Amino acid sequence: MPTSPQRSAPDDSRPATTSATTGTTTAAEVPASPWRRRLFTALLVWMVVSFTVGALTKFYPGDTFFGPAYSEKFVGWGYPEWFRFVVGSGELFAAALLISPRFRFLGAAILVVITAGAVITHWVNHDPLEQSFSAHLHLVLSLVVAAVSRPRPFVVRDLLRGSAAGRTRRAG
Repeated sequence: MPTSPQRSAPDDSRPATTSATTGTTTAAEVPASPWRRRLFTALLVWMVVSFTVGALTKFYPGDTFFGPAYSEKFVGWGYPEWFRFVVGSGELFAAALLISPRFRFLGAAILVVITAGAVITHWVNHDPLEQSFSAHLHLVLSLVVAAVSRPRPFVVRDLLRGSAAGRTRRAG
């Protein structure tokens, strides 16, 4: 009697990994196909460089290649002059977190908050699109990185399948 091919359970395209220290299950950081991995890597490199340069210009006291000094811009937007250091530090910290797959979601989430604040600031101050486009673009890209590297919820079927994400070790 011919045997039919075995059907496996539907495979989630985002394999799970378990953090050794926290025990949380996270999705794979990089999409499956090679061109998607390359595109995602290029996006990450661009964002790390972009936010690092942007953060460093916020620390610079004079005019930058982005225009007037950020100390003047922040005061013009209604923030205290020192707030540029808070935003710049947050951008630099988040850009560093984007490098590590383990902390990539946290870095992207921080950048979502910072760039959402930038978008709202530009809206409130009625800045023209050419001055605020970068904030909108960075918000969308930060959301994309956060969506791709988001934590995967724990699923009981992982335990039933015996996947690496669902296995627990017994002390013995």
